Amino acid sequence: MSKEEPQKLPKIVQKKSKAMRLDPGVYYYCRCGLSDTQPWCDGKHQGTDFQPKKLVIDMPQEVYLCMCKHTLKSPFCDGSHRKI
Repeated sequence: MSKEEPQKLPKIVQKKSKAMRLDPGVYYYCRCGLSDTQPWCDGKHQGTDFQPKKLVIDMPQEVYLCMCKHTLKSPFCDGSHRKI
């Protein structure tokens, strides 16, 4: 992908959600699918139309994060992976 041709669709990392137990804190969810530290952003979205999604966790909890990157409830899985 060149700087002149921004990525239009996110890269599908996997076609299922990722269950994670998160501690309180601020996280940056990768929406482009290019990050080597999935599901978290590592800055590889530079040169694309994507930006990371800020996720604030106030108390320890289990979440199901979208790994196909096509969810309408970012960063949470909504089952969109079943349709792609």
